[in-house]
Amino acid sequence: LDSFAKWLDIREGRPFTAIVDGANVAYFGLGSVNYHQVKLMVDALEKMGETPLVIMPQKYTQKKFYLRQGYVQELTQAQLDIIDDLKTSGKFYEVPQRCLDDYYWMLSSVSDQTKSRNGTGIDVSPNVKHHDQERWIGVRPILITNDQMRDHKLQLLEPRLFSRWFSSHIVNYQFAPFIDDISEERNITFVKAGSFSREIQGNPSSLPLADKSSKGDATAWHFPVKDWGTNDRFCVRIPKV
Repeated sequence: LDSFAKWLDIREGRPFTAIVDGANVAYFGLGSVNYHQVKLMVDALEKMGETPLVIMPQKYTQKKFYLRQGYVQELTQAQLDIIDDLKTSGKFYEVPQRCLDDYYWMLSSVSDQTKSRNGTGIDVSPNVKHHDQERWIGVRPILITNDQMRDHKLQLLEPRLFSRWFSSHIVNYQFAPFIDDISEERNITFVKAGSFSREIQGNPSSLPLADKSSKGDATAWHFPVKDWGTNDRFCVRIPKV
């Protein structure tokens, strides 16, 4: 894991803005691994202006591997070619054997990527477009997975911090699974991450004074309300005494 963190920090090229849980996408809707689904996801993200990195356990990159007890899967040449193309283009990272891939894609979602970023921010502000299509606002990298990470909630972070990370980075998806060994164009439905966490938040705010001749300091508190819209908040401004 340490060598992966160093690689992210010193690699050159465009910084990654979308991390793909490769095993989760390859397995989606199936009882086996299908790399056509991974290619579909990578292509869709690139069309949206993202720079994807696929994190995949090394086991699933071999031509033959045990999928489960008593069942061996053999990848077709077309799927092996997809792996080679992703590796050649620098969009693929193999997680070593006996290492948990979850920690790799979780780490990559918060990596500084120091050299590739070169001091620039990669978060997306409102009204940023790619080929006339407005990009999702919010933090980058986003993390593409349907894994709910129930095993990690009590292991990694204090619950509030974990919830904040989860809500701002995780993007869920849905598409019709690939049944055969063919590559077909199909739509992906994404449930994008929030541009801000759904919790009580406060920020500095100017509050007009009684004589309206100047402004006083205040704090604006934003309260999410259960029955309101996702982006609606009940706001209270409290002046500093």
